[in-house]
Amino acid sequence: MDIALSVQFKKAFAGGFSMDVSWQAGREIVVLFGPSGAGKSLTFQIIAGLLAPDEGRIQLGDTVFHDAQAGIDLPPQSREIGYLFQHYALFPHMTTRENVLYGHRQPRSSEAAADFAAMLTRFHLEGLEQRYPSALSGGQRQRVALARALMRKPKVLLLDEPLSAVDLAVRRSIRSELKNLQRVLGIPMVIITHDLGEALALADRLVIYDHGRVLQIGTPEAIVQNPQNDIIAAWAGSTRLHGERTFSF
Repeated sequence: MDIALSVQFKKAFAGGFSMDVSWQAGREIVVLFGPSGAGKSLTFQIIAGLLAPDEGRIQLGDTVFHDAQAGIDLPPQSREIGYLFQHYALFPHMTTRENVLYGHRQPRSSEAAADFAAMLTRFHLEGLEQRYPSALSGGQRQRVALARALMRKPKVLLLDEPLSAVDLAVRRSIRSELKNLQRVLGIPMVIITHDLGEALALADRLVIYDHGRVLQIGTPEAIVQNPQNDIIAAWAGSTRLHGERTFSF
């Protein structure tokens, strides 16, 4: 595997919760799968520089985002990351055009205007430029948020529950769009979900989380066929038994 993103850290929180996480991603789709509260979103915050770990190292290519031992901690704006928050975090007082351009480093430049036009085409947003988020469907809001994230020309894309606010009827098409987008961009795409159907449909590799720990890493097929603990075996067995991908924590 051509390693593009390396994540290894420890972090203790008030209340007794702690994390000890280590995984890597190539130029592929990696899905962080596990129950709510397992530490998946906290992992994203640490990668993005919104939260500092106690120990460890976060590296993207040749760029070290964080190294506790060496005293390196790049600020969020210096990390080449596209971050899609769970509920998209669009500004309600901004139009589609304004929200997308906000993601550009120089939103008033001619380059930003050209990039915005390209995003309109890529995400089928033509005619929606002057609409506010409240006037967009869930799928349209997701596309606006993705366009904004990509305006920074990121080297890794983090998507937190990207299908949670999308109707079931359009989830399959959006899954296909996300997979195609990753192939076109050729960068690591890391997706959080607690829905097994989404995890198995999207992942090139799965990272299974529970209680702040990584339980198993592998391809969906390998994990289903060879679960390494009782928690994973429970949902893997359900998948094999029913032939469906509907299990969620």
